[in-house]
Amino acid sequence: MKIKKISHIGLAVADLEPVRRMYTELLGLPLDHEEMLGELKIAFVPVGQTNLELVQSTDPEGVMAKYVAKKGEGIHHIALEVEDIHQAVEELKAKGMEMIDQKPRPGAHGATIAFLHPRATHGVMIELVEPGHSD
Repeated sequence: MKIKKISHIGLAVADLEPVRRMYTELLGLPLDHEEMLGELKIAFVPVGQTNLELVQSTDPEGVMAKYVAKKGEGIHHIALEVEDIHQAVEELKAKGMEMIDQKPRPGAHGATIAFLHPRATHGVMIELVEPGHSD
């Protein structure tokens, strides 16, 4: 498995708009883009080679809404960019890593993703990301 860099840091937010404004208007960072992924409203704010991924649930019963209700807003996960996500997931499973995603799935920004379980990573939610490819 080849880890290339930190892709992004996922931030759980209750309301995307004021958080986006804080990063863009107060801190002067650019907004790359916003998108919907299922019940999640996501905004990407680049900082150098890494993005801050602001994630809000649009469903009060959604996974991110439940996370914010239980733990509050803040860092949700760290995403590591990998060269080949399918190979990375299989390698980690073969080594006994507990995975949330048993196989890669579509993620934001056209990427393919898989989450490692925080029970197996000393409390840190880690997302593996293989960026989408332009045709």
